[in-house]
Amino acid sequence: MALVSIYTIGRLYHPYDHPASREFFQVGNEVYRQANRSGLIEAFSPEGVTISEETIKGNGSPILTLTVWRDLQSLYRFSYSGKHLQAVRDRNRWIETYPEKHLSYVVWWTEKMTDVSWEEAFKRYNYYIQHGPTPFAFDFKHTFDEKGETFLIRTT
Repeated sequence: MALVSIYTIGRLYHPYDHPASREFFQVGNEVYRQANRSGLIEAFSPEGVTISEETIKGNGSPILTLTVWRDLQSLYRFSYSGKHLQAVRDRNRWIETYPEKHLSYVVWWTEKMTDVSWEEAFKRYNYYIQHGPTPFAFDFKHTFDEKGETFLIRTT
């Protein structure tokens, strides 16, 4: 059974220990609890992970997530509901906006948990930036099923 992975990237306005950033992480803990009830299988720690400055320009602290989900539908439902949806709506309180178009996430299918890593996430992200959405790396506007066929996510 195929699993779906998602890598997200952004920059906080402030350092991690700033009160506004602490609020972001408090909200994040609530979002994580929602994710655990919504089909999340694994969340990888970003501790010790470095990204190139070209990947995401800005002054604030980078914020990365890498998670694996039971299926695309549960990931999508989680992303656009509850605490996560509210956090997305409030993101301008914590996350820098970008003057140019910025890819904030990339999704891909995987057969095995052992194939998911930060290196793989960076590879998929960079591939998407260079080639756009394909079955190898895509977004919610251009989704593919685990066989590589165009897929329309049901929103109900």
